[in-house]
Amino acid sequence: MHPSRGSVLANGIQFATLEWGSGPLVLCFHGFPDTAHTWDVVGPAVAAAGYRVVAPFLRGYAPSSRPSTDTDSRTLGEDVLALIDALGDGPTRVIGHDWGAEAVYAAVGLDPARVDRLVTIGIPPRAAVSFTPALAWAIRHFATLRLPGAERRFAANDLAGIAALWERWSPTWKYGDADLAPVKAAFSEPGVVHAALGYYRAATPVVQDFLRAKITRPALLIAGADDPNITPAAFERCRPHFTGAFHVVSVPGGHFCHRESPSAVIDAIVPFLAG
Repeated sequence: MHPSRGSVLANGIQFATLEWGSGPLVLCFHGFPDTAHTWDVVGPAVAAAGYRVVAPFLRGYAPSSRPSTDTDSRTLGEDVLALIDALGDGPTRVIGHDWGAEAVYAAVGLDPARVDRLVTIGIPPRAAVSFTPALAWAIRHFATLRLPGAERRFAANDLAGIAALWERWSPTWKYGDADLAPVKAAFSEPGVVHAALGYYRAATPVVQDFLRAKITRPALLIAGADDPNITPAAFERCRPHFTGAFHVVSVPGGHFCHRESPSAVIDAIVPFLAG
């Protein structure tokens, strides 16, 4: 099923979208370094289960518009809520990977009544994660991507920074040119590398109150069994942060497990969305 393309103005950004199917709304948010095309397999499968799936390109990622300032977690959460208002009709099912997961956690922390249920992939909520030396090494990109010259280094050699992070975070993923091409195309647009790395420049080790709030909505967390940085056990340890229904599913693959093992991810997501 090929997606249709859409565009919606929300929270001051013109969001470009990929869309599949019809029915109750499911919003899907990608991470870094990636685009809405990360949902090219999962999106149609969820749509086939009776949903309208809309996958925005996050703020700053072409063809969405680029913001004038760096993007922080609150803004990401406000983007999710604004897109729910613009596209939905009441509490909405949301799915997020990586920075998209951070956006979903922020949204449910800011206004849980507007989220029906949430699925996150690859990233547990920061408020529930214990900081260790191993984790500090795993997330060293939060420091390196904000250093002077980071944009130049990331973009060098035909955006070699994309593949370098894919291979570090998902070492078992045998991706191909068809996976890489749309991501390179987006990051080749003016201002996109600057905007995407702006998420890291705006990041702070302080966990804001809205991210500390216990999550009351039903939640499914999907972990990559082969993720070299965050183990499925780390997701299980987040259980006290959730007061609603809480599920962890481990699937083959690393940080991009929804790309590596889409069938396993779909098998977990579809029944959860139906509730």
